Amino acid sequence: MGEPSAEESDVALVARMARGERAALSALYVRHAPRLLALALHILHDRGEAEDVLHDVFLEAWQKAASYSEERGTVGAWLSLRARSRAIDRRRSVPRNRAVTLEALGPEGPVDPALDPARIQDQRRLSQAFAVMSAEEQQVIVLGYFEGLTSSEIAEQLGTPVGTVKSRTRSALVKLRGALGDVTGVPRP
Repeated sequence: MGEPSAEESDVALVARMARGERAALSALYVRHAPRLLALALHILHDRGEAEDVLHDVFLEAWQKAASYSEERGTVGAWLSLRARSRAIDRRRSVPRNRAVTLEALGPEGPVDPALDPARIQDQRRLSQAFAVMSAEEQQVIVLGYFEGLTSSEIAEQLGTPVGTVKSRTRSALVKLRGALGDVTGVPRP
């Protein structure tokens, strides 16, 4: 059980976690925790709750490392999806009155860009993908993804019919898929 190197891939770390190597979990945590915490904070607006979500995500990643499949996406996406889902579940379990402006949202920058060049590339690709959407489509994607709002909650916040929100979401997702292409490298069935 060696110490992880800075160059060791996330996939290799997850494979080592599946074999019970705690040092691999620690390395994965150092790489991804700041971004996942920022994502949970965007959804929950409570640092303590976001930290609890982060703990739960890495505990689950440790327990389910053997089930990770590289064909389904990157380790970062695997962890992000777990963090987003847990944060939304937690937010919905405690009703809150919240008013968030779109100006207050947006992706958090990396703590040190030199430490996460893949994130910088992902942010560029996402910015380019957002450029093909209308402002209304961007709005529903940001509220749905970063804030974890349902279509009904988005409609209420925007004063727009639910059907319009759903139509904008579908249109935006089609444009995102077209602009981003297949990011996993795995052909779609």
